[in-house]
Amino acid sequence: MAEVAPRQPFVQLQEVTHTYGRLNRTVTALDKTDLKIFEGDFVALVGPSGCGKSTILKLITGLITASSGYVLVAGREIGAEPVRVGMAFQNPTMLPWLTLRDNVMLPLKIVPPFRKDYRRKRKGEYRDRVEALLEQVGLGGFSDKYPWQLSGGMLQRASLCRALIHEPQLLMLDEPFGALDQFTREELWGVMQDLWISRKPTVVLVTHDLKEAAYLANRICVMQARPGRIIDDNEVPFARPRTVAMTYDTDFVSLTQRLRELIVAASPPKEATP
Repeated sequence: MAEVAPRQPFVQLQEVTHTYGRLNRTVTALDKTDLKIFEGDFVALVGPSGCGKSTILKLITGLITASSGYVLVAGREIGAEPVRVGMAFQNPTMLPWLTLRDNVMLPLKIVPPFRKDYRRKRKGEYRDRVEALLEQVGLGGFSDKYPWQLSGGMLQRASLCRALIHEPQLLMLDEPFGALDQFTREELWGVMQDLWISRKPTVVLVTHDLKEAAYLANRICVMQARPGRIIDDNEVPFARPRTVAMTYDTDFVSLTQRLRELIVAASPPKEATP
């Protein structure tokens, strides 16, 4: 019987470090970090402020370069071959002079291979693609509205659509629901879960919300600060689809409490005030 080849990671960090600053004014944001993310994974990074969560996002997307070590995406060093990336942040940053449809369609205008067909397909196939995605997240009928006519929750739904419209291989989420009220946030967890189940992008989520991490991710990496590094990496055992009601179950609460205890134990001591 032939041996099955080991599964290769889609994203891999090998003894990666990153230092900000220069000369005697440096801060080690990330210290010798190893991380493997497989295709279709939904990985959440949690930890105290300054632990290097956003630094990992920037390294994976090529926005910054590792001080040492290797960052590999699709088996190659970052930058060696283009990888389609979608990103959603805490603030949706929609262009106020464009309709919701045109805001969501922007990646199709600028990201290869879609941009070469933009003029020919923008009023047909691309328009239909946008409308279908808006419908999936509950924004059907709002495509002709402008950002200033929509609520924060609606704008964040549109931001997720814009991040996914060009079928990214990697979806990077940096506190995408952090500015929303609790009820809207929980509603959007369900939207994000449905999008992941139907499209299966490889996702890296940075969040301070432990309940959010346990609801959305299939793996959670806990980080410590000063210097930043991963101290715990475990799978989330709950079946999908998950519900808000599940977040009150004993096992779910036990998981978030364990994560909290890890973070508290790994947090740097507070300096005493004179």
